[in-house]
Amino acid sequence: MEIMTTTDMLEKLNRSKFRSSFHLDADDVSYCLEKGSETIKKHARDFITQKIKPAYPSNDGSQTPVKGHPVFKAMHACACCCRGCLNKWYNVPKGVELSDSDCDKIVFLLMAWISREVNRGR
Repeated sequence: MEIMTTTDMLEKLNRSKFRSSFHLDADDVSYCLEKGSETIKKHARDFITQKIKPAYPSNDGSQTPVKGHPVFKAMHACACCCRGCLNKWYNVPKGVELSDSDCDKIVFLLMAWISREVNRGR
């Protein structure tokens, strides 16, 4: 999976009316601050592994809730919510399991978005 620099990718996503509509609310920010970045990062890794790493994820296209956890919002904001979005935004082929390296890149992007959102609310 090849993607731009994190900063460039976040700027590109921000130019999308749909992707830029996602934000963490006060409860999400509080949750992130309470749990800490390492716990949120672990949650992100777990969600990526469960929801989009498999070559053929269960319920692909609707497997990631829009709310309920800050990482879910980040997944939608960063177009990492399903294999279709990964294909459209990052040219990740469908039907191929993501490597651990790909998952690491996605988690890094999600955490960068979450960090921006947490700092935006302060």
